[in-house]
Amino acid sequence: MHRCYLPAADFSSPTLTLEGEEAHHALRVMRLRVGDECEVFDGAGKAARARILAAGGGSLTLGELRPLPPLPPVAGITLALAIPKGGNMDLIVQKAVELGVQRIIPLVSERTIVRLNAKEAATKAAKWQRTALEACKQCGVNTLPVVEIPQSYSAFLKREDIPALRMVCAILPESRPMREVLESARAAGQDDAILLIGPEGDFSPAEYSAAMQTGYAPISLGPIILRVETAVFMALSSVRYALDK
Repeated sequence: MHRCYLPAADFSSPTLTLEGEEAHHALRVMRLRVGDECEVFDGAGKAARARILAAGGGSLTLGELRPLPPLPPVAGITLALAIPKGGNMDLIVQKAVELGVQRIIPLVSERTIVRLNAKEAATKAAKWQRTALEACKQCGVNTLPVVEIPQSYSAFLKREDIPALRMVCAILPESRPMREVLESARAAGQDDAILLIGPEGDFSPAEYSAAMQTGYAPISLGPIILRVETAVFMALSSVRYALDK
């Protein structure tokens, strides 16, 4: 069933109006017609099933709204990731949304190959946010994750709006198995976490040191050296498995 994004939708209203790009996609791409059903979600966790009552002038009128039950709560996961090269960030954003991430923070670290000026950073963030929205529509997620504007690694480490459970995937002698860290976190009732993952060339020793001084526990994903995207998917899956209620 086609899903439409309508921020700030009032599902207690008898009808809703869908306009702009979402209406165009429903009408011209998906070819929905009067009488067809669709799902509408507001990006803040609410969704409803609706019937198309009227179409015209580039808009749709939706009615017969039947609110859907909220999805079960999941761990609140933030992904902070040094921007990988090529088109891997698009794939990572898409799959991270499918794995239940609530926030994605793109980073520019010492060894990050991708370098962006302010305009390019804003353009990239908007593109990745659209990718996140498309992933929500496809996989049935009703809460739209936020993809932030790329920022420097040093500025990121100074932030205070970060979960207490902080993990950095690290190829270091002192790294603990991720399983041990997550088992301790689950026993303590923690369900919000941040994963910090470096670029293709890894974080520098100074960057690892700075992360650990800021409370990030170095964790190991095993003895095999993983590509960035593989490390992201493995780490996110592990956190979801361990911390979801």
